[in-house]
Amino acid sequence: MMNKGMAIVGFILCFLAGITLMYGIEHSRPGYALGAETAGAWSDRESPVPVDSKDPAWGNRTAPVTMVVFSDFECPFCSRAEATLDQLKTFYGKEKLRVVWKHSPLAGHARAKPAAEAAQGVFALAGNDAFWKFHGAAFKKQTELGTDSYVRWAKEAGVKDEAQFRQGLESHRWADKVDRDLAESAQAGVNSTPYFLVNGVGFAGAQPIEKFKEVIGAELVKAEAAITRGTKADKVYVEMSKQNKAAAPPPSAAAKKAPPPEEDKTTWKIPLGDAPVLGPDTALVTIVEFSDFQCPFSKRAQETLKQIRDTYGDKVRFAWKQDPLSFHPRAEPAAELSLFALKEKGSKAFWAMHDKLFALQPKLEDSDLEEAAKELGLDAARSKKAIEGHQYRGVIDADLDLAENVEASSTPHFFINGRRLVGAQPFEMFRAAIDEQMKNAEALLAKGLAPNRVYEAIMKTAKEAPAPEKKNVAAPSSANPARGGAHAKVVIQEFSDFQCPFCSRVEPVVKQIHDTYGDKIKLVWRNHPLSMHPDAPLAAEAAAEAFKQKGADAFWKMHDLLFQNQSTPEGLKRPALETYATQIGLDGARFRAALNDRVHKAAVDADAKTAEDAGITAAPAFVINGYYMTGSQPFAKFQKIIDRALAEAK
Repeated sequence: MMNKGMAIVGFILCFLAGITLMYGIEHSRPGYALGAETAGAWSDRESPVPVDSKDPAWGNRTAPVTMVVFSDFECPFCSRAEATLDQLKTFYGKEKLRVVWKHSPLAGHARAKPAAEAAQGVFALAGNDAFWKFHGAAFKKQTELGTDSYVRWAKEAGVKDEAQFRQGLESHRWADKVDRDLAESAQAGVNSTPYFLVNGVGFAGAQPIEKFKEVIGAELVKAEAAITRGTKADKVYVEMSKQNKAAAPPPSAAAKKAPPPEEDKTTWKIPLGDAPVLGPDTALVTIVEFSDFQCPFSKRAQETLKQIRDTYGDKVRFAWKQDPLSFHPRAEPAAELSLFALKEKGSKAFWAMHDKLFALQPKLEDSDLEEAAKELGLDAARSKKAIEGHQYRGVIDADLDLAENVEASSTPHFFINGRRLVGAQPFEMFRAAIDEQMKNAEALLAKGLAPNRVYEAIMKTAKEAPAPEKKNVAAPSSANPARGGAHAKVVIQEFSDFQCPFCSRVEPVVKQIHDTYGDKIKLVWRNHPLSMHPDAPLAAEAAAEAFKQKGADAFWKMHDLLFQNQSTPEGLKRPALETYATQIGLDGARFRAALNDRVHKAAVDADAKTAEDAGITAAPAFVINGYYMTGSQPFAKFQKIIDRALAEAK
């Protein structure tokens, strides 16, 4: 979560981008919040958090719960929250949940306000449906924010008059609406993005879906009670937001004068491994930097680091960990080149390339990297091949894993003898931390420890990342379809739902897992049809019948057909299921009888009960030798857990 106050003191963090996702776009009801400049007006501006027909919205005005979202198109945490919002839309539907968008571009994000103006322009010219399409493209392609992209996305969303849209952008025609949203965010006490107000109940950050459901569920109960008492459906939001504001306790004098949060005194375990190091191993203080060659704040910090070297000399050494952020497209190629220099000519060449890359920033295109390689005496052709082939991706991924483990979620991120310091801080901040650690190291020397053993000694008692979450799940039986090694030591149980779009989205990753690990792992299917998906139970039974008739091969063929046709009209209805059965060569009469008699309902329900008993409420969900993962995660997330499970199995 980003704090606007941070921007005031110098926006020092480059944040991780989240998982990019597709967006479910639906038309609003006729007459409701169409958003085009010619549409009929409506207003809920009597609310403490006012909304009206100039706000992009999803859902019905009569929905008992309204969630106002203050967000920023450049904020990676806002992007991360979009996956949860998609799930909430699917779970509650338009009749129960209305989502209203408010622009809240942060001062430290140069592209956020222009993006907000562009999105508002799309809404003004083409309505709600177009806005949400533009919104989806902007979050999915956060690294491409810019005028050309806005025009392209606007046309794809349905804006007909490109000239009018461009003219609006150039004249800042829609800036007033963005400024009004910013003023309303300040009035509502919003100081970070994303920020959510559910019928006026506020909370911040890309929270887990359970947090949203907890708040929305409570507000649904209260709102439905208000409707029973006679509150009109289209006035529920105003009434409930007023009640929630009145019920909120005023900030106490103590809270107003509360001191800032205490400094994190944790010493984190940061193994150096094969990281490039600058300075002798006898240095009493080691500064490990997680950094990104495209991050402007990482570049800004280099001047301070030079001042530290000039001040402390051989008393301080530096180590570099690669942390290319996903929304910096040139960071990974630059990291690859720096590692090529390291492998070819050693640490000295790495630091020379390090300085060169920061000097070049923001010019880090292929031609710039090729020229840098030549200037430092490297083989340009081989360096290009290394970059294009992602030759050092394994090294980079290992550093990224370590960054995640020690909660280094921004760049630049420093650990001074394991003590965290975040951002391009002034020299004085570093000096205070270094001097404190220097005293601690000198105390160790006084006890007889050799200088070159200081860092190792500190790391022995340093904090490690907590182990991944575990769940105790009943073992699958032979009735559960599986693929991979029959006697594999690592078993991955996938709890999934054939109507769930997130379950469909993760399937290519599941295939990649199967292709990568082969017989080292066993993938087991467990049915977990969610109550919000009416076609999921029968689809699960159809797949179970395929398994019964012709074994695992037929099951996986049916599995693939169900996911392939999931989003098509009638794609999971009974006639379609019978068509798929014919395509894979099942006995049609037996198949129809099995579905008529609900032969496999008990088995599907048993899997769902297994999930429920283990506390698994979402789909897709995975249990990997007890380690629990949920959602449509990238391959690297699975790989980390699978490799851990394989190592433990040995």
